[in-house]
Amino acid sequence: MSFIYNIGIHIAHFALKCASLFNEKIKKGMVGRQNTFEVLESQLNSNDKTLWFHCASLGEYEQGLPVFKKLREHYKQHKIVLSFFSPSGYEIRKNSPIADIVIYLPLDSKKHAKRFINLVNPELTIFVKYDIWPNFLNELKRRKLRAILISAAFRKNQSYFKFYGGELRRALFTFEHIFTQNEASKTLLQSIHYNKVTVSGDTRFDRVSSQLGLNNYLSFIETFKDDKLCVVAGSTWPEDENLLINYINATDHKNVKFIIAPHNIKTAQINNIQEKLHVKSVLYSKKNDEQLINAQVFIIDTIGILSKVYSYANIAYVGGAMGHTGLHNTLEPAVFAIPIIIGSNHEKFPEAKAMIDINGMFSASNQKEFDSILNELIQNKEKCLSSGKKNGDYIAKNKGAVIQIIDYLRI
Repeated sequence: MSFIYNIGIHIAHFALKCASLFNEKIKKGMVGRQNTFEVLESQLNSNDKTLWFHCASLGEYEQGLPVFKKLREHYKQHKIVLSFFSPSGYEIRKNSPIADIVIYLPLDSKKHAKRFINLVNPELTIFVKYDIWPNFLNELKRRKLRAILISAAFRKNQSYFKFYGGELRRALFTFEHIFTQNEASKTLLQSIHYNKVTVSGDTRFDRVSSQLGLNNYLSFIETFKDDKLCVVAGSTWPEDENLLINYINATDHKNVKFIIAPHNIKTAQINNIQEKLHVKSVLYSKKNDEQLINAQVFIIDTIGILSKVYSYANIAYVGGAMGHTGLHNTLEPAVFAIPIIIGSNHEKFPEAKAMIDINGMFSASNQKEFDSILNELIQNKEKCLSSGKKNGDYIAKNKGAVIQIIDYLRI
């Protein structure tokens, strides 16, 4: 099985190389991986003490960040190497203050694994959620170097729990401990006789809770909102934006302001949104006070401020589940105790199910349902406030994963 896996890695490398000719995102990853060893060799020496954090992409980085911060505080003399597999994580967090070195993780060949661990030689390795790479993990285990997996979430249809998943299953046993998000994941691990597991919960609850302690003030949002009810739509895709545009164009809510923060901020997509709207809109990149006051829709054509923008929302819509791209982070708005609307494709997101069950979140599968839900939340202030409070309470109840992980590491 190991032979088949390693052949598969070489095939994947060839496939990615071909795909990079036509896809800019894949090309960035390929080019970045070519530079990884050069970066490590230039910035590390044999006397350095190191920690290694690995995340598949941006979401896993945000999930691991509260743990990374605690380790950064404790291991002040260590160099921290942060690796990503996806360009969407690397490009946005390549200047992360919690790391000394940020790199792309090379493809998981035995040759790459040996060279990488020779250079990094981490005292402790943290993998977040998934992105399990057997050759890297086996090399850590062979050298008796510590590795843990945090915020892990497993499903019974994954390869680890199938007859053909031996190589990936063995990789799980290289971790000295696994911290899972839920009991179901622990039960699945125990079904393959992995027992060094703790249900700590999801570190994202700690991550979003920390936002409450930050300064979330944004003067331009204050100017735009002007004490009116505000609906914030975050991480939207075209199918989400069509719902919002149709609603805004068809209703006469002059006392409601709308903020749209698209996932894709390319000029063509932003222009498309503005052109379809029948009301005044303003772009973040072209804002001034007069435009902000007179506009009903504010389009955020930049990245990095959505968490703060949510603090101004009375109602949130989170994109990704109206289509099949994957629901974006619903915990970010939930921490501000506001009701949330999402699309109907949310089966793989347990936090969405939990908030739907407590009536803090509402799922719409079409325009009619979306309009009905949003109208009720706008018109029924009591329901809006009570639904939001349920989400805020849900976040507060589920934080604490970081404490358990740090206690285990005895720091």
